[in-house]
Amino acid sequence: MKYQHFRKATLVLEEGSRFEGFSFGYEAPVSGEIVFNTAMTGYPESLTDPSYRGQIIVLTYPSIGNYGVPRKTTEEGMLKFFESDHIHARALIIADYSTSFNHWNAEKSLGQWLKEEKVPGLFGVDTRQLTKIIRQKGTMLAKIVFDNDIEFDNPDLGHLVDQVSLRQRIEYGRGKHRILLVDCGVKSNIIRCLLEYDSTVIRVPWDYDFHHEDFDGLFISNGPGDPVRCTETIENLRASLTKNYPIFGICLGQQLMALAVGAETYKLSFGHRSHNQPVIEDGTSKAYLTSQNHGYAVKTASIPGDWKPYFTNLNDNSNEGLKHNSKPWFTTQFHPEASSGPTDTAFLFSHFIKAIESCKK
Repeated sequence: MKYQHFRKATLVLEEGSRFEGFSFGYEAPVSGEIVFNTAMTGYPESLTDPSYRGQIIVLTYPSIGNYGVPRKTTEEGMLKFFESDHIHARALIIADYSTSFNHWNAEKSLGQWLKEEKVPGLFGVDTRQLTKIIRQKGTMLAKIVFDNDIEFDNPDLGHLVDQVSLRQRIEYGRGKHRILLVDCGVKSNIIRCLLEYDSTVIRVPWDYDFHHEDFDGLFISNGPGDPVRCTETIENLRASLTKNYPIFGICLGQQLMALAVGAETYKLSFGHRSHNQPVIEDGTSKAYLTSQNHGYAVKTASIPGDWKPYFTNLNDNSNEGLKHNSKPWFTTQFHPEASSGPTDTAFLFSHFIKAIESCKK
């Protein structure tokens, strides 16, 4: 048999569905929130994205693993081909696993990497049917079991941001624009994008009191979990609203900024975790393709009067960005730093830097 060397395991959904598959990663039971990603490529980036903390990722593209896993090359103090220094997802579910790989930058197989990082992986699963169930029932808990059963574990009950944020202040680059980055689970490519603009990035923990720091612009990063748990970040942002320096938030950063100004957030039924998500810039006819990875969103009706929606999702009309009416403050729910295909919205980093330059005059 083709799969005779692979151990069998079972994926069990909270609503009762069961899927048998073959293990190609670390062989240990695990539980978490199950979500799906429609990306065609980019599994090294997705698995190392801190926003996937506590989640079991289902990749809808049928064949995964054919280009292996990149070398751990360091650049600017970060791993060049990853979004952080280790895997954050709890497990990976795919339809078909490519046992052979070929790529100029590949160092090892996907299965070997998962085993090294102690992350389970299953293939041979009907991911099409699995995705349909998630779409019908909504995001739910799931578990992978081998011989012994385990209880379902809800990652949202923990403080996921505290788990992924760095512990001590660190600086990158030596540019003229000093950017204070609040790390709630930042993707490395965000830092790379900021460094392209002659910047010094001061990366601090999520609960760091940054008001004594010397900086020109404030950036709030992406991250996992329920934004209401980040009370220290919200209070620090609220205090920042008395200042006039530019503020830019992405993903969780948008939600935290919204909470700081009095808006409300809610958990999405399915979450947005895909590429080519269409958004429209409010007040214009400009539409953009975006990359997204979030399970919470801002309630549009709760946005206070001195703010306005910046972008809106064309699939479900959820809010995708906020913009202050007069201050140099804006946020996006999507990821303008993504390089998985479209880079339509990378100009937002330029807008942020131009706002910094204008405020410094």
